[in-house]
Amino acid sequence: MIVAPSPVRCLGVDPGSLACGWAVVERFGSRMTLVEAGVIRNPRGADFDQRALCIHERLSEAIAAHAPGFMAVESPFVEKNAATALKLGQIRGGILLTAALHGLPVGDYNPMQVKKAVSGYGWADKHQVGKMVMTLLNLKEPLAVDAADAAAVAIGHLLASRRA
Repeated sequence: MIVAPSPVRCLGVDPGSLACGWAVVERFGSRMTLVEAGVIRNPRGADFDQRALCIHERLSEAIAAHAPGFMAVESPFVEKNAATALKLGQIRGGILLTAALHGLPVGDYNPMQVKKAVSGYGWADKHQVGKMVMTLLNLKEPLAVDAADAAAVAIGHLLASRRA
């Protein structure tokens, strides 16, 4: 009996407390398509716990709507400001908890890994990454920067899991 391959979906997340990018990318064979993407925006004056809650709720909605099989999250490479690093770590913890609550395995990738996966070059700039995301997903219009970064994380995970 021959079993037809099924599509695989990944929710990519580019963490941030003010702007958290997300994208659901589907791979079917060697073809990848964007299912949906967006940026979760929190107001600067919002309490930090409310920002984390908003991110959790919006990612939970995306998971319920699109049923990804995996979540891929970008990890910070280096953060110069300790307070910023701490806040980003807390947001990442909330995102990882969201994945666990929904039973999603998580891939963790640093920015160089993501850039290399989509562009072939670990030092690519955001513009190059955005262009490659458009090319790989056959998009007519560019995504918002944070959403494009999240799509790149998802693409990187789908490529890495295909090779594994």
